[in-house]
Formats: sequence, structure tokens, C-alpha cells
Amino acid sequence: MTQAIDPKDYMQDAQGHLVPMDRVKEIDKTRDGLVRDLVQKALALQASMIAFKENAMSEIRSFVELSAMEWDVKIGGQKGNITLFSFDGNFKAQVRISEYMVFDEQLQIAKKMIDQCLTKWTRQSGSEIKALINDAFQVDKEGRINTKRILSLRRLNIKDDLWCKAMDAIAASLQVVGSKEYFRLYKRDNSQGTWNPISLDMAAL
Repeated sequence: MTQAIDPKDYMQDAQGHLVPMDRVKEIDKTRDGLVRDLVQKALALQASMIAFKENAMSEIRSFVELSAMEWDVKIGGQKGNITLFSFDGNFKAQVRISEYMVFDEQLQIAKKMIDQCLTKWTRQSGSEIKALINDAFQVDKEGRINTKRILSLRRLNIKDDLWCKAMDAIAASLQVVGSKEYFRLYKRDNSQGTWNPISLDMAAL
């Protein structure tokens, strides 16, 4: 009959092996206890921060509804970007909505038209604009297109009909597939006239 293993008599190592407690060095036990204690405290702090953020955003939405009631207006759904200031102007709370946008297959059609423009302009166009366009269509390490760089092409003052058609295709290919709300608090530095974020990120403290 196999004797049951008492977890209190063993510690599991990084390879998943059970090591008898009497074979684990005291310094390794102390290190393990320190790390576990810090992680548990961090998880509790993280849960508190999540609860604070959710409560803060709920209170801001409720305040916006209250403010709207003074004008007999009912605001439903997503409220959009909101900035609230303290009465003395030294503090502000912000809720920002960031939309996640991607390009559909029409972006490849736009790239094809742009390539045709470059072929047509070979003698007239400089290497700078070619480099700008090629850079805009580069993908990052995750294989994603940089939305800002693609959209920056639409600001170029080029009157060519095919180019303009390609820019229209870029605009049509952009799709909003999601959004995320961000909550931030700021304190005003009156000596510098700037707003300093109240960081809740341990790495930034």
C-alpha cells in the first residue's frame, strides 16, 4: 500500500520535483517565504486598486448623470472622455476612452495603388517619400501595422488622383473593433504650470 505524501514534508522545485524539507537549505526556505509573502501582499494591493478604479469610474459616471439632470438631460451608454477639476483647480480626474482600431483587407488594395503611384513617380519622387511610405507599412514584432503611421500618409499634400483614391481606401479600411477606458488622477504643479499624474504604478514610483 502506497503511503500518502504529506505536502508539509516537501517543497516543490522549479522543475516540479518534490524535495524533502530536510534537504532544502534554510536560506532557500527563507527566500521562498519572503517572495511568497510579498506576492500575497501585492495581490491584495492589486485587488484594492482594481476595486478603487471601478468605484472611482462609477462615481464619475454618477456625477455626470447628476450634472446632466440640472439640464433635464439623460445620458445613457458610454459617456466619452471626461475631465473633472477640484474647485481650487489643483486636482483633476480624467476618464479617457481609447479605441482599438485595425485595418481590413482594403488596406492591401490601398498599398497596391500607392505602389503604382511610386512606379509612376519614379523619376520625380525623391527617396524620402519612398522611405516614408515603406516605413508606414512596416509591422511590429507582433506583426501589427502602426495605425498612426498609416494615417500620417493621408496628411501628405499629394494631388494625384490615384493617390487620393488610395487615401480613401485607407480611410474605408479602418475599423473600430473595441475600446478601453482609462482612469487617471493629476495634481497641479503651480510653480511649473504643469499637471503631474498621481502614479499608481509601482514601477513609476
